[in-house]
Amino acid sequence: MQAPAPVKAIVRGKATFETLVHVVVFKFDHHLPLYRQAEIVAAQGIEIDRSTLAGWAGQASVLLDPIISRIRGVGLTASKIHTDDTPVPMLDPGRGKTATGRLWAHVVDDRSSGATPLPLVWYEFTTDRTGAHPQRQLASFSGYLQADGYARNDKLYDTNRITEVACWAHFRRKIFDIHAIKPTLLTTDLLERIGQFYEIEAQVRGQQPNVRRQGRQDRTKPLIDDLRQALDNALRRLSPKSEMAKAIAYGHKRWIALTRFLDDGRLEIDNNITERAMRCVALGRKNWLFAGSKAGGDRAAAIYSVIETAKLNGLEPQAYIADVIAKIAGNWPTPRWGEFMPWNGRPDQQKIAKAA
Repeated sequence: MQAPAPVKAIVRGKATFETLVHVVVFKFDHHLPLYRQAEIVAAQGIEIDRSTLAGWAGQASVLLDPIISRIRGVGLTASKIHTDDTPVPMLDPGRGKTATGRLWAHVVDDRSSGATPLPLVWYEFTTDRTGAHPQRQLASFSGYLQADGYARNDKLYDTNRITEVACWAHFRRKIFDIHAIKPTLLTTDLLERIGQFYEIEAQVRGQQPNVRRQGRQDRTKPLIDDLRQALDNALRRLSPKSEMAKAIAYGHKRWIALTRFLDDGRLEIDNNITERAMRCVALGRKNWLFAGSKAGGDRAAAIYSVIETAKLNGLEPQAYIADVIAKIAGNWPTPRWGEFMPWNGRPDQQKIAKAA
């Protein structure tokens, strides 16, 4: 009798599951490009071609697909999603230069309103920024969408199944950019007024939605009404072509969406939840510089989805992913794949995260 051979991470390959995880976590969580990883192991006497490392990362992405699909599926059932996108250069050999792709982040995180469902985030890569992408990505979603003023999202709101929630941080940034170049009494006053909103938000963060709503109605709403009056007065004095007038017009156009958070304690004052989810991409982009292809961008989006969701749920990504892909490859029963989701992490995985 001969015992079955152990499941291999790569068919007829030497890489173990731990090796695959080491490669993807060091690239997408520690921002170490594959060519530098190849240099590091070469210095230790192990020659591994960069294309081989890329293949291993691709295999890890394939093994993680059941987890990624479930993260996206659960996220689309939420009542509120935060979303944003960021540019990612992509090699375009036919043009002799890089093209600009986009990495879209979709975040579900209601911990600020005292909710019990655990957070998640999934990413998607596209080769451009047309409005067709958010329409496809959120085709089955119904609820609140917190985002910046991306005009092509308007078609989502026209369906009446998605309600826009605008971002005060984006509005404030437009005023701050003017203030940083040429501060005036008006820009100083407006920034101080908006700062008062955030002071109140800091005090109600983590409270139940009804408590947050009451605090906003009692304290924030009067301040916002006064701000609207100050904006209207300033707009009458400014030239319509001035940068300040354009910044105020941005807020005027989205005023209902900007003030929607006052009436629902589940909503946030801004979209900074997604801004935080984009930091990993911004840091990584400075090191690995570009996606090698559309397939490479899709792979990055997939692996980011698992790593960042694991971190949001207090799991150490390397230990979590190593455990998950070994069991998926080992023919773990499909109906039990839900046990591997980051929000169902085992106690030993949680301990690893806390020790880190």
